[in-house]
Amino acid sequence: MGFIKAFSGAIGGMFADQWLDFYTIPNVQPTAALFPAVKKETNAGRGSNTKGSEHIISNGSKIVVPEGYGLITMQDGEITGLVAEPGGYTWQSDDVNSQSIFAGDGFLSPLILQTWERFKRGGMPGSQQAAFYVSLKELPNNRFGTQSEIYWDDAWLGTQVGALTRGSYTLRIVDPILFVKNFVPATYLTGAQVFDFTDMNNDAATQLFNEVVSALAPAFSKYTNDPSRTRITQIQSDSLGFAKSLAEAVEEGYSWKANRGLEIVSTAIISIEYDADTTELLSKVKRADALSGARGNSNLQASVAQGIESAGAEGGGAGILGVGMAAGTLGGLAGLQQPVAPAAPAAGAAPAADDPMAKLTQAKQMLDAGLITQEDYDAVKAKVLGS
Repeated sequence: MGFIKAFSGAIGGMFADQWLDFYTIPNVQPTAALFPAVKKETNAGRGSNTKGSEHIISNGSKIVVPEGYGLITMQDGEITGLVAEPGGYTWQSDDVNSQSIFAGDGFLSPLILQTWERFKRGGMPGSQQAAFYVSLKELPNNRFGTQSEIYWDDAWLGTQVGALTRGSYTLRIVDPILFVKNFVPATYLTGAQVFDFTDMNNDAATQLFNEVVSALAPAFSKYTNDPSRTRITQIQSDSLGFAKSLAEAVEEGYSWKANRGLEIVSTAIISIEYDADTTELLSKVKRADALSGARGNSNLQASVAQGIESAGAEGGGAGILGVGMAAGTLGGLAGLQQPVAPAAPAAGAAPAADDPMAKLTQAKQMLDAGLITQEDYDAVKAKVLGS
């Protein structure tokens, strides 16, 4: 039948004393996804000497499944059992109390149980099985990058944008049965090879890289057209948000989760280099943002103040007053965001530029606002009154 559970969780001292040799995981890189079990011999449970052996277990073999890993047994290329619960197990093919699957109650359980019913081996498994461990942890350092620009429609900018990008993502195996049955090449299931997604010689991993690159444009489009997000520049700081968009794009295009038991958990975008048109557009939008709302009024008032200062240096109080005249009444400085056409003077009234009272009123407002000094005001007053 399969496995008999001896204990849960990590191996304890009592069991370590009793289990003088057992199968467990070898020393592998954190990016390794699938690898054969090895036999571990102990000295009364204290001190250890791990050595590789054939990954073949038989009746009575003791197996430890550490936290974060699953164990799969195979016979003649078919999956005969799976353990996803941490603990110690004994393999017994002829014991009626043994089980073929221990799915636990974690996030894997519903997927594994459903897949097991679809693909489980019929009949009684033999007494010898090939044993492999599958990593259930996040598998980091899977890289992506584009050699030429990718293009997508951006809702915030309202046009098509393009960029070169590179980064990395973490994977997780959410269904070990689908992963082994539908994705892992047979060469990794017949010998002692380690299946590692970051291995440059792993053709299956290379296929994933190509599929991710192909899904980048749809992923960027999904992210930047999501109404909950405001602009493209958020993407580099939102690793989980973009990972969700990338995972959805990959699933729609290549069915990673449904057919291979894989999903993207998080991403890290190292760089985005926008094309010339997009860079220019982003620069214009940035300037427009700076000139909008209260910030725009502040910038405009600062520009007016700088003009007044320059005019005062060059032409004294009269120059300052000229700037005030050009900008309109000083009391309207807070509303300078949009230019307003001056109202036509009433019939028979003297133009504002020639009205001494208007000049003095504007100069007094500028003095009260702190834009000119008392000396500047006195100079204007003397010039207007001809004294």
